[in-house]
Amino acid sequence: MAPPLEHGEHISGTTRRSLLAGVAALGALGAAGCSRVATASTTGGGELLDRLRAAGVVRLGIAGEIPFGYIDKNGDLTGEAPELAKVIFKRLGVDRVQPVPTEFGSLIPGLNSQQFDVVAAGMYVTPERCEQVIFADPDYQMLDSFIVRKGNPKGLHNYKDVVAKKAKFATGTGYAEIGYAVEAGYKESDILIVPDQVAGLNAVEAGRVDVFAGTALTTREVVKKSAKAEATKAFTPIVSGKPHTDGGAFAFRRTETNLRDAFNAELRKLKKSGELLRILKPFGFTQAEMTDLTAKELCGG
Repeated sequence: MAPPLEHGEHISGTTRRSLLAGVAALGALGAAGCSRVATASTTGGGELLDRLRAAGVVRLGIAGEIPFGYIDKNGDLTGEAPELAKVIFKRLGVDRVQPVPTEFGSLIPGLNSQQFDVVAAGMYVTPERCEQVIFADPDYQMLDSFIVRKGNPKGLHNYKDVVAKKAKFATGTGYAEIGYAVEAGYKESDILIVPDQVAGLNAVEAGRVDVFAGTALTTREVVKKSAKAEATKAFTPIVSGKPHTDGGAFAFRRTETNLRDAFNAELRKLKKSGELLRILKPFGFTQAEMTDLTAKELCGG
């Protein structure tokens, strides 16, 4: 996935490093206050949910990224994934969530080495990741968008435009948008890789690049206070010759199908009632990001 993305007024002047440091501090405090932790399950379907209920806490693998999980101006952990986790796990009989911060690329290894119980980081569901973990159904879907100069002088609306108009192109470290641009014909060695969407906005404003690619949520949020840049209309990237919509979801160890299934059951109720959108809306999500995609579809089977 594009490592997810940053939201609202908390974006300006905030770096991913400072966010991660803040989450790390909070996570250390949480760990100090909780000596009862769940261990891996080995029986059919897993027993982790029972263990979590007994412990009264679930450990969330968090990547420290807005809007998916971050420290707010009051020093509290919040974001799309933690707030959703609080609601669902409360309904499952687990009263408390405890963040365990790590780098995005360490989330799946950390989950499988039992450093935490679930990945709650807005992770895109991909066939490659589905070989390593099991996913709940997506709680959001996401299209792409560009950050461009005001007025979009080069007329950049999709990756083919970027290639055809020989635009200077940037995106974030590890973002799925790298592959989308390459598939459209952009030379990977010519892509400027920056840490995140804030750095991407700065590169566009400074004229170092013509365009920065991210998710629709990222781009529309980060440009809100910019006098020099704007976000393009959301569009669907092309993967293997077909339009592709990404979906983000919670991830679980492959043995824990019981927990995943229980989580999915509560998630479906939230979708049906409209409560899911109410939970996600404060973090920049709109009706356009609500989805009926399933993990099975995105896993390729």
